[in-house]
Amino acid sequence: MAVVASSPGKVLMTGGYLILERPNAGIVLSTNARFYAIIKPLYEEITPDSWAWAWADVKLTSPQMARETMYKLSLKHLQLQFASSSDARNPFVEYALQYAVAAAHAIFDKTKKEELQKLLLLGLDITIIGCNEFYSYRNQIEARGLPLTPDSLASLPPFASITLNEEESGLKSKPEVAKTGLGSSAAMTTAVVAALLHYLGVVNLPSELNGGSISEELDIVHIIAQTAHCIAQGKVGSGFDVSSAVYGSQRYIRFSPEVISSAQDAAQGMPMEEVIGNVLKANWDHERTKFSLPPMMTLLLGEPGAGGSSTPSMVGAVKKWQKSDPQSSLETWKKLSEANSALEMHLKMLSKLAETYYDDYRSAISRCSLLTSEKWMEGAVGPNQIEVVKALLGARDDMLMIRCNMRRMGEAAGIPIEPESQTKLLDTTISMEGVLLGGVPGAGGFDAVFAVTLGDSSSNVIKVWSSLNVLALLVNEDPRGVSLESNDPRATQITDAVSSIRIE
Repeated sequence: MAVVASSPGKVLMTGGYLILERPNAGIVLSTNARFYAIIKPLYEEITPDSWAWAWADVKLTSPQMARETMYKLSLKHLQLQFASSSDARNPFVEYALQYAVAAAHAIFDKTKKEELQKLLLLGLDITIIGCNEFYSYRNQIEARGLPLTPDSLASLPPFASITLNEEESGLKSKPEVAKTGLGSSAAMTTAVVAALLHYLGVVNLPSELNGGSISEELDIVHIIAQTAHCIAQGKVGSGFDVSSAVYGSQRYIRFSPEVISSAQDAAQGMPMEEVIGNVLKANWDHERTKFSLPPMMTLLLGEPGAGGSSTPSMVGAVKKWQKSDPQSSLETWKKLSEANSALEMHLKMLSKLAETYYDDYRSAISRCSLLTSEKWMEGAVGPNQIEVVKALLGARDDMLMIRCNMRRMGEAAGIPIEPESQTKLLDTTISMEGVLLGGVPGAGGFDAVFAVTLGDSSSNVIKVWSSLNVLALLVNEDPRGVSLESNDPRATQITDAVSSIRIE
């Protein structure tokens, strides 16, 4: 029986750069773009070959990249060995696999460990696929002579093959995937960890159909995914992308980097089971509270076609600036932090007003969706509607302040956090009817921009974006985190989609 688990991509609406340092918070929205991991046994029965009792075969397939990689997993040391001649390594999946198996060893008693051994001897067949929204398909759309619209994106087959950008790098050209900035590596790592932990019997994942979330089980998924993602990246990031891939939309404060020091020390020869046992016992002090956009608001993402940006190099430039000009950087960070908190407060206030005075809230949002922001206060009837409009205008001002300080930080650090082309696009976007917010998510740069629209105004934004050569993605907020898809009719579609993609 195949286990299919999925995790969402993310949009960091506030907290870019600040979220790297405790106790700064960020608002991260999870999306309907999901990464899927499918786990099943490689063989129907255990073969009696002598080597099989020490090693398990692992096959990793990435149909969208037409890649297949074979590994051998040492059942004693829980280390992976490369078994195929291809050079297509995927460190995120490799660490996810080693750490998930080590977590099972650390948690299970002797009897369960024997069952685990038998299960692993059947081999592991792992398939990873991501929704089209994680990647740029502009080239394919333009090659087909189609307009840059969500309908054209929707006409592509699900889990379409990914174009690799040939880019000169040193002595040989290095293929790089053009991404949209939704956090594919975090979503992929989380989906693989979750599917493996469920398949091995370590956790019982929630499914969309049975609802609810099993907090303790998800905490294990989070710890293993977070550790695997950090080690694969070669640095300890803020972790908001993995946290939202596990738990969904949230307000997030990062964990102290020391919690994964055991995994960083693993190179010094500590047994893998002990390493992961220590990570599981560590004091994970991140903070998260549920958060989602207020009712009648839509998240939109627009891909401007610049091919994305490298977050690590941009973060490095900001850190360098902080060291060289501590006073000025501290001042900018303080203003950014205040604007982030104010935006969060106004959005929470709008959710509260929607809960308490829904009819007035609905009327105000419906009316504002047809007008530019200068006219929102005109025609607001009664104190409740005036409160709604005040909160909307407050949120707009907060976002403008965030953008202003992000630009200031970019100029000081010498990096394009909000490049001029993005500024023009965002200014045009927020001047349209019914647009509440617009910004560059996360670390900024040339990734997709985001907008939050009111009522039904998003269709107009999509049209204008298309005329400006900006492709609106088929992405909206979905507050759901990691999920088991096995009992879900979509699981059949996913496995069918995978088998229809041929690996040459």
